[in-house]
Amino acid sequence: MSIEVKNISKSYGAQKALDEVSFSVKKGEIVGFLGPNGAGKSTLMKILTTFISADEGSASVNGNDVIESPKLVQQSVGYLPEHNPLYLDLYVREYLAFNADVYKIAKSRIEEVIKLTGLSPESHKKIGQLSKGYRQRVGLATALLHDPEVLILDEPTTGLDPNQLVEIRNVIKNVGKDKTVFLSTHIMQEVEAICDRVIIIDKGKIVTDKQLTKLVSEEKDQIIEVEFDKSIQETILSTLPYLKNANNSHDNIWELTFATEEDMRSKVFDFAKDNGLKTLQMSLKNKNLEQIFREKTQK
Repeated sequence: MSIEVKNISKSYGAQKALDEVSFSVKKGEIVGFLGPNGAGKSTLMKILTTFISADEGSASVNGNDVIESPKLVQQSVGYLPEHNPLYLDLYVREYLAFNADVYKIAKSRIEEVIKLTGLSPESHKKIGQLSKGYRQRVGLATALLHDPEVLILDEPTTGLDPNQLVEIRNVIKNVGKDKTVFLSTHIMQEVEAICDRVIIIDKGKIVTDKQLTKLVSEEKDQIIEVEFDKSIQETILSTLPYLKNANNSHDNIWELTFATEEDMRSKVFDFAKDNGLKTLQMSLKNKNLEQIFREKTQK
């Protein structure tokens, strides 16, 4: 296993950040690590990268225990923390050369990671002159510099615009072809586009750990988006059979979730007719990862 976590617990005073967390990640997997703010994501990533130690349990990366063999773990991990630490007064190549010296690797590797992360157009500049997207690329290039077997990325796309998101996503997918990637993010579309598997943590406990395709396909609930010609009270909608949730997204458009595999569109149409309403549009929607995430973390 590339990553092995067994019964990890960590507390900050009276607050329990991690509560007997266990999972493993196989070599070559791209795993999305999701959870609300304060769920314990960054704490676990800091444990895996030897920045802090757990109170209980054990963890290993590439077979190396994070407590007994921290140097070996650091050598085999590329880490991009949430707040990407960079020396803004250094030029891109100068900064990468500094890190190459730390890792005692050949300077030829610098040009390889510049090309791999798409830094070439901006590599002649000081880091302080770069956009947020290119600074993230510098962070990724640094994490990849020593050619680690495992990449641990904590919120790698925070603060990026839509174009930058796509660029960084493509970089991660590209490097993930021959490395294990364990990434934390709040952007569900990123997970759906990049990851093979999803682990969801809430209040320090793992609540879901499944392959992404299986997680979505297992959801039996049915979602229908319908627009009525006039407003309607939610209490009236509650008379619909199998109705699990009714969300008024905007104006007279409702997102109705039914706890059944039966196609409920005809029932919604009949309901509208019986209540003097017209359906201006109606469509069947698949439940996406964002909806599953909300359900798993709002109980």
